[in-house]
Amino acid sequence: MKTDLDALLIALYVYLDDHVMPSRERPRRRGRPPVLTAAEAVVVAVAQVLLRCDQERYWLRTAAARIGHLFPRLPSQAVYNRQLRDLGPQMSAAALWISRQIPTWHEPLRLMDGTPVRCGASRVRVNRSSLGEIAGYGMDKSHHAFYWGAKLMLITTADGAVTAFSLAHPEELDERTQALHLLHVHQVAPGPCPIVCDKGFAGAGIEAAAADLGRPLIRPARQDEPASAVPFPGWLRQRIEAIIWTLKNQLGLERHDARTTDGLWARVSQRVLALNAAIWHNWNTGAPVKRSLTAALICCSPDVPPAAEQP
Repeated sequence: MKTDLDALLIALYVYLDDHVMPSRERPRRRGRPPVLTAAEAVVVAVAQVLLRCDQERYWLRTAAARIGHLFPRLPSQAVYNRQLRDLGPQMSAAALWISRQIPTWHEPLRLMDGTPVRCGASRVRVNRSSLGEIAGYGMDKSHHAFYWGAKLMLITTADGAVTAFSLAHPEELDERTQALHLLHVHQVAPGPCPIVCDKGFAGAGIEAAAADLGRPLIRPARQDEPASAVPFPGWLRQRIEAIIWTLKNQLGLERHDARTTDGLWARVSQRVLALNAAIWHNWNTGAPVKRSLTAALICCSPDVPPAAEQP
C-alpha cells in the first residue's frame, strides 16, 4: 500500500513540474531559496489530505515518518501555511488540468450540485475571522439548518472527477446564479453535453442560458410541473451526492479550519486536487473503482481499517 501512495505522489510531481508549474512559477524573491518548490509543496499538500491530517501542525510532526523518504527536508509550520495559502491558484489550476487527463473528460455527460462549506459555528468566530468577503449566513436545505460559511458549486464527471468548481457568498449569489456564472467562466466539457442536476436549478432563465451554452439541464420535475415521459435517472443523481460525501468525510472538506479567504480557497482546492489526483492515478493503474481512496488512506498506517469503496 505504501508503494501505491509513493507512485501517486511521484507521478503527480512529475506531471506538475513538467506541465503545470513552469508556466505559473512566480519570480523568486531575494534571499534564501524555499525549502520546497511549488510542485513539491503541492504534492506534500495532497499527501496531507490523502493521509487525513487536517491540521498542519499535526501533519508537519508526522510527515517525516509518512513521506520523509520522498521529502527529506520539510519547512516549518509558518512557512508551510504561508506557502499553502499562496499556492491556492496553482492547486485549483492543477486540479482542473488533471481532470482533462482523465478518460471520462471526453464523455458527453456532467453532474452538478452545490453544497455548503461551513466556516464557523460561534459568533466569536464570525467576528474574528477574515472570511467576511466570501462567508455569510445561508440555508442548508438538505439538513434544514442555517449555517455560516460559503457555497461550493461542483461540476463533475460520472466517475467523480471535478471539472469546475467555485466558492460564493450564500447571501449575494443564489445557487442558480452561481451555477450559471460557473458555466460561463469554465470549460466543463470539450463539447456540448447535458448536465444532471436537482430541482433547485429549475427556472426558465437558467435553463435557457445553459441550453445556449450547449449545456442543457436534466432535472426531476417539480410538484407543480407535469411528469416527464422519460424517467429521471435518480441513481445517476446520487453519484454527485457520493462525490460530495467523499470530499467532506474522507478528505476533510469541512475540517479545513481556514480563517482567511485565501486560506479557504487554498484548502478547498487542496481537497479537489487530491480527489482528482486519486481518480487519475486509479485510471492509470487500472483500479476497478476509480474513486477509491483505500490505497492512499491506509498506507503507512496498518492500524487504520480500510475505507469503504464508493460506488
